[in-house]
Amino acid sequence: MVSIALFGAGRIGQIHGRNIAASRRAKLAGIADPMPDGANALAAATGAPVRSIDDLLGDKSIDAVLIGTPTDTHADFIDRAAAAGKAVFCEKPVDLSSGRIVKTLERVKAAGVPLMIGFNRRFDPNFAALQRRVADGVAGEVEMVSILSRDPGPPPVSYIERSGGLFRDMMIHDFDMARFLLGEDPIEVFSLGSALVDPAIGKAGDVDTAAVLLKTRSGKICQISNSRRATYGYDQRIEVHGSKGLLSAGNVHETTVMFAGERGLTADPVQNFFLERYAAAYRNEIEAFIDAMERGRKPSPDGADGLKAQQLADAAQKSLETGKPVEVV
Repeated sequence: MVSIALFGAGRIGQIHGRNIAASRRAKLAGIADPMPDGANALAAATGAPVRSIDDLLGDKSIDAVLIGTPTDTHADFIDRAAAAGKAVFCEKPVDLSSGRIVKTLERVKAAGVPLMIGFNRRFDPNFAALQRRVADGVAGEVEMVSILSRDPGPPPVSYIERSGGLFRDMMIHDFDMARFLLGEDPIEVFSLGSALVDPAIGKAGDVDTAAVLLKTRSGKICQISNSRRATYGYDQRIEVHGSKGLLSAGNVHETTVMFAGERGLTADPVQNFFLERYAAAYRNEIEAFIDAMERGRKPSPDGADGLKAQQLADAAQKSLETGKPVEVV
């Protein structure tokens, strides 16, 4: 039984806390959050106690820490947990600064503890099955990957102002997925972006509509499309085109019911938010983290994956600002 402490009882912390408590292989050892309402609600739902961060880090019976706090606290909490000898699962990103991420990864390595980054989309049953078939050569040699990710609506501008921008906040999932499917790292990035959904997002210095092209050393291409608006629900689609054919994973609808009539086919809407769309992925990634700890294996995706996705996001932002392709070291 793996004992896990939770830092952060906000929206994502509520999901992870409940999944830890529901696992037969883990125990939710405590919940820490400066906002008592969320922590108390999660404690009531799971039976886990509300405790201080210092108390949890000092408890030698606790094996791991799951960090679901605001982004600007992630690196500090990883440093502290690693220094306390705890394995770490941290929500993306590690930090908004690639330089800060490098320093944190050095400290994690020196402490000799496992670190897993919460790129949950790798654990979505549909996308995971797609990647396995790509790896098995079903589509042949990969030539082009297309990733579409569109939110049903934008977050508040107050969130945008602290998010680090669309590339580092939203598209970073797609950068990780691109690496996951291409099988090699992109070396060149070109991006375009506009504020078409909400002018206030543009005034805050960000974009809400963006397209990015990635190219690997062998010539594989990935195109990523992001928007903060999709009137039809939470749009999450992937295509992998290769020398033998095309693999694709489509949207998940509220039901599989369809109606065929004189005007054609109609179906229920796609699921409307990431909480529903990736519910299974969140469960699966926690089980993967527990499995890595039980087996003494390096978890995946790890800190290096977090750094590489961040570097792609940095390159996309630079490309947007300069209007030119950017090389990635």
